[in-house]
Amino acid sequence: MQKRESHGDTQLRNRVTGNCDQRTSSGAQIKHRTTAQRSKSSSPTSSPESARKLHPRPSDKLNPKTINPFGEQSRAPSAFAAIYSKGGIPCRLVHGSVKHRLQWECPPDNLPFDPLLITLAEGLRETKHPYTFVSKEGFRELLLVQGAPEKAVPLLPRLIPVLKAALVHSDDEVFERGLDALVQLSGVVGPSLNDHLKHLLTSLSKRLRDKKFKEPISSALQKLEQHGGSGSLIIIKSKIPTYCSICC
Repeated sequence: MQKRESHGDTQLRNRVTGNCDQRTSSGAQIKHRTTAQRSKSSSPTSSPESARKLHPRPSDKLNPKTINPFGEQSRAPSAFAAIYSKGGIPCRLVHGSVKHRLQWECPPDNLPFDPLLITLAEGLRETKHPYTFVSKEGFRELLLVQGAPEKAVPLLPRLIPVLKAALVHSDDEVFERGLDALVQLSGVVGPSLNDHLKHLLTSLSKRLRDKKFKEPISSALQKLEQHGGSGSLIIIKSKIPTYCSICC
């Protein structure tokens, strides 16, 4: 025969059960808080590198976008970058305290323009340092050598598509380098550029809609007219009717 549980025993058992439940609940809360703290401390936003990305330093603006040779590249290097890395461009960048310069392995006068001038023109579409400087400065210096017109004119059919690719590029700095290179080339080859000019004027006409490019493009067109003569004016007017001639 089972004994009936007294009222005192029932109260004691309830108190014990309640204490156990309370300790279990408190333990679960402590575990939850500990897990949350660990998750917060391991958050990627708390790392120094992430903090720099969210709050860039003022000095970051002074440094150009540069290739990291030790970092993982998200895509394969461009043709120009690959050629430069393998020593295919016979010059190297020399860092100066005031400005950079190129050091040629041999005098540029002795270098063949084919395919060097075309390769440098292709490099105008680069967006990373040092390729941006090497291509722009190399193209300019190569066109300054003695006998440059005779060497450059035969390459015009291959140079024009490359320059056009720079002029239609979405990057504003690439476009500006392409525009400068076009003016430099016109100063060397003169009226010989007229036969190819129409292939380049469409992209210039589109960029004229952007107010920040109106003045540099207008100046470039005037230099193209100056170097190309009266024949270039007819071509420019046919593609850009609003152009104001230097003769006006």
